[in-house]
Amino acid sequence: MIKSLFKKKKAYPLHSLDLHSHLIPGIDDGVSTIDETIAILREFESWGMKKVITTPHIFSEVYPNKESNILARHKKVVEQLNANGVGVELEVAAEYYVDEELLTKLNNNHPLLTFGEKYLLFETPFLLEPKILTECIFMLITKGYVPVMAHPERYIYLQEDNKRMGELRERGVLFQVNLGSLVGYYSENAKNVVKILLKKSWIDFIGSDCHNQKHQHVLSKVWGDKLYKKIIESGIRNDELI
Repeated sequence: MIKSLFKKKKAYPLHSLDLHSHLIPGIDDGVSTIDETIAILREFESWGMKKVITTPHIFSEVYPNKESNILARHKKVVEQLNANGVGVELEVAAEYYVDEELLTKLNNNHPLLTFGEKYLLFETPFLLEPKILTECIFMLITKGYVPVMAHPERYIYLQEDNKRMGELRERGVLFQVNLGSLVGYYSENAKNVVKILLKKSWIDFIGSDCHNQKHQHVLSKVWGDKLYKKIIESGIRNDELI
């Protein structure tokens, strides 16, 4: 009885929306079954999450997903979630890889999968900046999209060049930090970059980037973290999308 009185309370998320995950089964390197999707979202719900925007990879050489296919698969997943009483709302966008195919789509006015006010999530190679990055950002903005760079803290070329991050900001790029980076899951270098981004007020969104239940376990370590609380207090935009 006494132990229960002094038992440490669980610290749940202070934000209600997650906007980066891979929870459509069998479409990329994320979850492989609908049961895993359901299990992860039930845990998210227990944490107080109200909405999850899942973002399958669109990467022509590895995950050549089509927007129409993603939308169709998402519809089926939502049907399964409703049938199983999962209360978290699941929306869908995509995580676009910066490559020639993305530029072609932009040039052809091909409809892209976005969230909120035409926010478009994109990623790049981890080691080297793609030569077409600046052109791609320009095209996105020209076409009315708001480019959001996924996990900038994880890119080696940005870890080594903080000035480049500032240049991307000046070009209109927003930054989405991975929650796992806050507790050193990816590397200490990534965590240190998060601190730099926070100091400069350059963290616009946070996301789980959850691919599986292992990632989900890592997330449970974040909620009581001081760095997480500072990021929430800095005024991120997640809950504006509820």
